[in-house]
Amino acid sequence: MALFSLLIAILVERLNLLAQPWQSDRIFGWYQSHFFGEKQLQSVLMVVIAIIFPAVCVYVVSWAIAGLFWGALTLLLWVSVAIICFSHRTLRAKFRQYVLAACRGDTQACYNYAKALDEAEDIDAISEHDLGMRVGQTVSWLNYRYYGAVALYFIIFGPVGAVLYCTVRYYDELNLRKQLAIPLLSTLVFILDWIPSRIVAFGYALSGRFNQAFPVWVTHALAIKTPARDIIVRVAVAAEELPPHSSAPVCVQSTLALLQLSKRNTTLIITVLSLLTIFGFVS
Repeated sequence: MALFSLLIAILVERLNLLAQPWQSDRIFGWYQSHFFGEKQLQSVLMVVIAIIFPAVCVYVVSWAIAGLFWGALTLLLWVSVAIICFSHRTLRAKFRQYVLAACRGDTQACYNYAKALDEAEDIDAISEHDLGMRVGQTVSWLNYRYYGAVALYFIIFGPVGAVLYCTVRYYDELNLRKQLAIPLLSTLVFILDWIPSRIVAFGYALSGRFNQAFPVWVTHALAIKTPARDIIVRVAVAAEELPPHSSAPVCVQSTLALLQLSKRNTTLIITVLSLLTIFGFVS
């Protein structure tokens, strides 16, 4: 079911078939506004409840429908969760706007859209010459956080794992955007990202220049305290041979090169999942 669900989810995401109200950011935004307030998130207990409640609901539904209609309802649940977790129309729109701004030479718009892609990055201090490279690094990181990590949790732990990771990711972004200082969150993010980031970074090495990227991967993968973003970005840059800088105000060649690397890595994950399914390691 994992392979079939992921293939359907990727197809729906690529074709933008999921309506905006059913996008994951909209659903988690509705969940947060209706069940929890910002003041409640200052309590460790409320943070734990807010994070695990969606995953618990998915687990209960999965348990309740197990075996009904020859497993058709379970398959529907897997496909539905995969589609929601993998659909990010807003994020894709921001990246497309950045590329269009770069193509028409609108430098200020490029900075604005680059900042919108990842609010954790200080884009303002980056020169125009390096902006394309920095956005390419951001693309590698976002591909991991929105697709690679979610796919791994979905493959290993099913819909419950994917929903748990997406919930933690949502609150991490909310915490950054509104500066809420939510307790326990940074530690939980670090733990959840530790193993998946090293697996996906190794996939980047396999998808690109392995002899250049593997030593970088070994150096950072074995360091326990290396943040997930650092290992993803550094291995991705080492794995891809970046084209020379063009004369355009904002060069997108390095951005597109790292985007292609991310796509090859996604293909690698699906290929490995297919082999694991064929040999019976994944149901």
